[in-house]
Amino acid sequence: MLLRSGEWCVRVADLAPSLALDPREDGGGGGSPLGAALLSGRAAYVSADLRNRQQVVKAFLGAEVVFHMAAPDSSINNYQLHYSVNVEGTKNVIDACIECKVKRLIYTSSPSVVFDGVHGIFNGDESMPFPEKFNDSYSETKAEGEKLVIKANGRNGLLTCCIRPSSIFGPGDKLLVPSLVTAARAGKLKFIVGDGNNLYDFTYVENVAHGHVCAERALASEETAKKAAGQAYFITNMQPIKFWEFVSLVLEGLGYERPSIKIPVSVIMPVAHLVEWTYRALSRYGMPVPQLTPSRIRLLSCNRTFNGSKAKDQLGYEPIVSLEDGLKKTIESYSHLRARPRKQISKASIYLGNGNFAKTVLWKDKKQTFTVLLLLAAVYYHLFACGYTFITATAKLLSLTALFLFIHGMLPTRILGYNIEKLEPSDFHVSQEKARQLAFSVSSSWNSVVGIIRSLCKGKDWSLFLRVVFFLLVLNILGAMSIQSAFKIGIPLIFTAFYVYEKWEDSIDSLFDDAASYILKLKSSAAEKLFRQ
Repeated sequence: MLLRSGEWCVRVADLAPSLALDPREDGGGGGSPLGAALLSGRAAYVSADLRNRQQVVKAFLGAEVVFHMAAPDSSINNYQLHYSVNVEGTKNVIDACIECKVKRLIYTSSPSVVFDGVHGIFNGDESMPFPEKFNDSYSETKAEGEKLVIKANGRNGLLTCCIRPSSIFGPGDKLLVPSLVTAARAGKLKFIVGDGNNLYDFTYVENVAHGHVCAERALASEETAKKAAGQAYFITNMQPIKFWEFVSLVLEGLGYERPSIKIPVSVIMPVAHLVEWTYRALSRYGMPVPQLTPSRIRLLSCNRTFNGSKAKDQLGYEPIVSLEDGLKKTIESYSHLRARPRKQISKASIYLGNGNFAKTVLWKDKKQTFTVLLLLAAVYYHLFACGYTFITATAKLLSLTALFLFIHGMLPTRILGYNIEKLEPSDFHVSQEKARQLAFSVSSSWNSVVGIIRSLCKGKDWSLFLRVVFFLLVLNILGAMSIQSAFKIGIPLIFTAFYVYEKWEDSIDSLFDDAASYILKLKSSAAEKLFRQ
């Protein structure tokens, strides 16, 4: 952003020995002009460690403004590391600014400096004090760094201010989006911690850069410097959004399922405490830092929104990229992390007719599957477990159904704040569309069976032959059992076997193919022996 303005020569200082540019930074066209500026000399790179004062002084020589944005990974709860960079490193930055006669220092702080890890923050402003106890070592040391920068304002003509960008996201992010994708691929993002209504302020990275520039301009102007110098400012997109809705939009945009199962904080917090205690006991033996900790649970379930009025009034800051556009640009930049396209229709679904029956057996509609399983359990209880005759059992089931429908019809539409969904006659009516779908499912299943028979008649598909033999063997075993035993074993087997087959379809097919090729080898070797004889 500084380079695009055409007013600045920029020196980038970082820990790496050399600067590795992303493709979008290397060109200049519609992307970042950094690559072109490095070639022309308008930008330079200096390798420096903040913990080494001499290296910092060398990096700052001749600079008019310093933007101090360096910090360790906030997810690593290592107090010694954070203190050495966020506190000792910041002391070195301040001392180097004074020694090199730098005029302005803008420090990138964090909203975490006012978060105690327990109480949520809703529309918090800069009058909020630092908490007595911080959520983690990152927040604590960032707060100490912020205090040092504000205290340094006015020393030898140095003007300072701090900005607190909230939950940064955007292209180039190596923490938020990649960690969400990693969790989604591992199946760990099916759950919502809490009620899912906690609000957050996320800030697009370009708005964060704009906030830095606004802070520098405010310090550079005599008129605004009086107010801005020695102050801290929250920088946000000024568009609070539900935390889990933001996560869902990112995941859906990259082709993953949004979280849907809500887990109360009261349920998961004891588990998080147990994990934390275990880590404290075993960390010395090399146990990795766990993801499930009490502080993280609070972060995922608390409100964290901040008032940007002070930054707007004193720095002239307003977001230049909306949350919607920021999300769109972010998702487009992570095309390499998109979910691999799944097969539209699995073989298991085709074998089951690819209709409602397939959805139920394959757990596509979990509510429907659980309802069917409960009904089957009720049927089993009345038909077998109670010892009734078939007619008696059927009559009792119909009586219970009639009683349920009668009582349900008497209930009001709302009880204790909960809506009661009334059953309508249309719920039991089979529409022409549903009838067509049912007929299509039946005909599709029949055609699948016919297709299997045709393939078997050709005598070439050994993998299919083995699958059919296996299915018939299972059917034969179930057929030899009593109806009660078949019901007990067959129903769970159907709901489990087809689900497992769809989940690991390729692997199971590969095993059958391997078995078929092995049988073919045996067949050919036997044929060779017979031919020789």
